[in-house]
Amino acid sequence: MSTSMRDDYFDLFDLRVEVVAPLGARLWCGSKIGDYFEVHGEMLQFQPGMAFSLYSLAAILPLLPAKQRPTDPHDWMTTDAEIACPDPNCPSRLRITRLGNRRFRHGDTTATLLKAE
Repeated sequence: MSTSMRDDYFDLFDLRVEVVAPLGARLWCGSKIGDYFEVHGEMLQFQPGMAFSLYSLAAILPLLPAKQRPTDPHDWMTTDAEIACPDPNCPSRLRITRLGNRRFRHGDTTATLLKAE
């Protein structure tokens, strides 16, 4: 499909990353069940007073750009949504939920120019 220089838009999903765990479980990562942050474009939006373990963030960050993009319905990136806490003694998981789409313009996100077709 050809893209003109005037049509340099692309869509990404906003994401919510939420702490889930069995009720009553002790979480060693310092989070609480229901804590969350959202991803809007390249920006992480943390809620006031909510903190996330550096190690938990390190485990999930590489997956977020892929979860933002449309994927085939049969792709595991579409269906798998929970990432285990990297501490093997912590029962928490980070659940990634796709929210609505957000539209971006190539020219607003990078200095690299599109090649004319």
